[in-house]
Amino acid sequence: MSATLERLEQILGHRFQNRELLERALTHKSRVYEKSSDNAASDNEQLEFLGDSILGFIVSEALVARHPSFPEGRLSKLKAYLVSASHLHEVALNLGLGEHLLLGRGEEMSGGREKKALLANAVEALIAAIYLDAGLDPARALVLQHVVGDTRTPEEGEQVTDYKSALQEMAQALKLPQPRYLIVEERGPEHAKTFRVEVRVGREWVSQAEGLSKKSAGQKAAQQILQQLTEWGR
Repeated sequence: MSATLERLEQILGHRFQNRELLERALTHKSRVYEKSSDNAASDNEQLEFLGDSILGFIVSEALVARHPSFPEGRLSKLKAYLVSASHLHEVALNLGLGEHLLLGRGEEMSGGREKKALLANAVEALIAAIYLDAGLDPARALVLQHVVGDTRTPEEGEQVTDYKSALQEMAQALKLPQPRYLIVEERGPEHAKTFRVEVRVGREWVSQAEGLSKKSAGQKAAQQILQQLTEWGR
């Protein structure tokens, strides 16, 4: 194994018995497509699938232990943040995963080493690889240290700036319909328009907000729904 991957093992705190699992966890499908003649090649998508479930279990277990008095709705909101692509992207950056990814040429040239979804998926694949290599305890240790850690969730004080993404992730965690946005009003001259945007999550959760752009109005409306769901989950 290369020296760079050995350094990654040190960062992860786990030395692989089956190092092919580590390489597979870092292999994007674009790499496999370009080397299709290698029948033994395999990308990280199945590991990502497994890692997603393992991550969800460990995070749920940790939150119940950390917040024994919290209701299910509030725990779901905290979990949604910790397993979100945005947070896992930050985890991947802290681990330096980007430099270790095995990418196809096209993905390499398009900036794949910095793509949020690709890096977040690699974190989930790594969790599964460690689980398959050594069992649940080492996987739990990785998640507790690097994913859960001492991270302050948005509810505990971390500022959220992308409220639309946060709302989408919370709706998914709470098993609610995905948010729908509608421009209900535009007024003012072309150079200084004001927009009113409505967001709906199912039939029960509705909010409207104004902004100098459609984006800012949508963000404000999403922020209001997030606050409503937070109060509902308490």
